[in-house]
Amino acid sequence: MSVESITLPNFTPEVHVNVGDAAVLQATGVLSSLGLGSCIALVLYDRATRIGGLAHILLPHEALSRVPGKGSKYAATAVAYLLGQMREVGALARPEARLVGGASMFANLLKGGGINMGERNVIATRRALASASVPIIGEAVGGDFGRSVFLDIATGQLRVTSIQHAERLL
Repeated sequence: MSVESITLPNFTPEVHVNVGDAAVLQATGVLSSLGLGSCIALVLYDRATRIGGLAHILLPHEALSRVPGKGSKYAATAVAYLLGQMREVGALARPEARLVGGASMFANLLKGGGINMGERNVIATRRALASASVPIIGEAVGGDFGRSVFLDIATGQLRVTSIQHAERLL
């Protein structure tokens, strides 16, 4: 009986990041987060070590949550949380940041002065990044439509997709 060798295709792992969670990859793979509305995808990338991280932020700060969550769930803590996760796997330099999401999905309901959680998430995330001295190199925030993000760890390229709008690279 002969055994044939089988060549497997190159496998690039994709890690999906759910609401309130975060993930870090090094060298290869794709980090993704789907269906961002008022939530923020905080994407950090260290080009020197090719380490990338993504946090799917739900709220500006923990005081707005009925149920406590990880540091990645809140804009006020997600930057420090994700930086810590990246350093644990070897990130050396200060990463660059990109923000996606923060939409006002129900803008027609806010005309009476309601809370725009998307805008609050954007402001709180920018503030946390400034406090940590992490530069923002790209944004696709605001508007009234959802987005999905895909970070290619090997290249640092961030692809932003939307059903209603053209694909963008950040």
